[in-house]
Amino acid sequence: MGPLSPASIILLLSLLFLSFLLCIWKRTKDPIVYSPTFKPYPLAGHLPRYLPNRNRVADWLTEVLAAAPTNTVVLRIPGDVPGVLTANPANVEHILRTNFDNYPKGGRFSDIVHDFLGTGIFNADGETWRVQRKTASFEFNTRSLRSFVVQCVNQEIQTRLILLLERVSANGQVIDLQDVFERFAFDNVCKVSFGLDPNYLNPELADGLAQHNNGENSRTSFSEAFRNAANLSAGRFWYAIPRFWKIKKFFNVSSERRLSESIATVHNFADQVIRSRKKEKQTSQNHDLLVSATTILECGINQES
Repeated sequence: MGPLSPASIILLLSLLFLSFLLCIWKRTKDPIVYSPTFKPYPLAGHLPRYLPNRNRVADWLTEVLAAAPTNTVVLRIPGDVPGVLTANPANVEHILRTNFDNYPKGGRFSDIVHDFLGTGIFNADGETWRVQRKTASFEFNTRSLRSFVVQCVNQEIQTRLILLLERVSANGQVIDLQDVFERFAFDNVCKVSFGLDPNYLNPELADGLAQHNNGENSRTSFSEAFRNAANLSAGRFWYAIPRFWKIKKFFNVSSERRLSESIATVHNFADQVIRSRKKEKQTSQNHDLLVSATTILECGINQES
């Protein structure tokens, strides 16, 4: 037999390298039992299964978790850290309650949502999170704020949600319930947090149009900007090429440009609300979170001085 040609040598080395990678993959294979329709591919992981479902991620993962024997799977995408997904109540309790300190959000999570959430409680870890949680817990345990929350929710249900559903039912119309409940939640969050009523859920939605008078257009743009910022920030987790969003952000193009514009709208509107509430603080009768937080901070400053 004559000497091997250069092409044969390259092919042989490539096969040996692939065999080596396959051995490593088998040794580090997840102990979790996958359903037949969710087994990861060698090297490619779950990328071939993810790509056809990238426009229906929530539905797809619901199906995957329902089919998993333990309702828990490990999602593997090349170039990214494995992600553990679970719908098992025991696991959820273990992570969020009994052993919460063992599961920090980590640098990757904080980096992805930092533009939108900054270093607030939803994006904090360790001592920073603990201080913010203690402050928030104290605020939400005040009787006045709890009563205000109940009042806001009852008012939103009685004056908007029920009227909207009755109107839709009477006219035999079809609506997107997820959209309705998002609007319902958004109105309540704004009223409880800022003492502001964006009127994002109103009976006119039954006709597909939200009527906003008396300068309400700015509040509508804030609502849409907030939704877009939340969706686009969450979308960073699901890039087929991990961290590709950073390249788009650097060049300020596509979804990253829309995200930047949406965040600017949210921040500008929030700044306006805070400045306005500071001016009217002395005469305000509201017991919203913004008033409670300001009072707590002032009490803390007075005690220190």
